[in-house]
Amino acid sequence: MKQATLTAAFVTAFSTSVIAQDFNKGWDAYATGFYLDAAKEWRPLAEQGHARAQFFLGLMYDKGRGVPKDYVEAVVWYRKASKQGYFKAQTKLALKYDRGEGVLQDNIMAHMWYNIGNANGSELGGKNRNIIAQGMSHQSIEKAQEMARECTQSSYEKCGY
Repeated sequence: MKQATLTAAFVTAFSTSVIAQDFNKGWDAYATGFYLDAAKEWRPLAEQGHARAQFFLGLMYDKGRGVPKDYVEAVVWYRKASKQGYFKAQTKLALKYDRGEGVLQDNIMAHMWYNIGNANGSELGGKNRNIIAQGMSHQSIEKAQEMARECTQSSYEKCGY
């Protein structure tokens, strides 16, 4: 039993290290403008559920770097990272709803995700939430706040209508 526990710990530590190395390879490629190489490093990680890789893959689709510009695909990856609590993705997802890029424009959904992003550490999420709220009715703001509570309380399973 002790051997199995040690083996599991080693495999976990080793795989975490490999994932970090692969993410860092992607980051080095991205930072130097080798976007296609970055996408090749990050896609498998993103598909395995790595939130930062999902976020950056979404960003690449958002900007058309190394992959075709595709707001719908960007939203897919932002949403996956958002549901893991990654505040940068939550704020980007809110921005997509705010602008109607890749999704239907929806101030309530934008407010909800900005609010969640802000609660998780995004100052920009709070600023943008306050800006968008200026054009929303009191009822719409209350609905967005209720949805944000339900989203976070459900561990990001019930996020939206």
